[in-house]
Amino acid sequence: MKAARRPEIRLPALEPFPGGGLEPDGDYDGLEFREVDLAGQDGSGSRFLDCALTECALDEVGLRHASVLDSTLTSVRGVGTNLAEATLRDVELIDARLGGTQMHAAVLERVLIRGGKIDYLNLRMARLRDVVFEGCVLVEPDFGGARLERVEFVDCALTGADLHAATLKDVDLRGAVSLEISRGLDRLAGAVISTTQLLDLAPVLAAQWGIRVED
Repeated sequence: MKAARRPEIRLPALEPFPGGGLEPDGDYDGLEFREVDLAGQDGSGSRFLDCALTECALDEVGLRHASVLDSTLTSVRGVGTNLAEATLRDVELIDARLGGTQMHAAVLERVLIRGGKIDYLNLRMARLRDVVFEGCVLVEPDFGGARLERVEFVDCALTGADLHAATLKDVDLRGAVSLEISRGLDRLAGAVISTTQLLDLAPVLAAQWGIRVED
């Protein structure tokens, strides 16, 4: 089992975001977005390099095909944030409160998601490599068809996870304080779980394999 590599982010001195809203294919370099309301704006195809987003509203913001590189997002909140087909590399997402975030076909590499709660995260067909979920709550995340390599779940709650058609390699689930898989139990090859988690999953496994358990 190979451990995930965590991002090492060293932000330079940042300039305040001048305002005026996001623009499609925008280029944002070395900026601090603090308590900025980005709800409903269109930043599709934009590039964020060495940026810090703190306590920003991301409701329905369009960031499809965006690139977020060497950046931090702290205490952001929003419903329906669209990061489909986006690239996140060397990113920290801390204490986020998000719902219905669209990240299908996205690429995540060296990403740390720590604290907070994310409901109905859509990671279908996404590629995750060196990603750590730590101390967060994930409610019904959808990993359908995704590829996960060197992904760790540490002190986090994972409920209703969908692993249908997913491919796992060096995925460490032992640190999840709760582990509930709604679909795709047969895709756990390539993952490691604890003995306790195996016992918790036993009834679902038995039902899936048609095993009748009687005393």
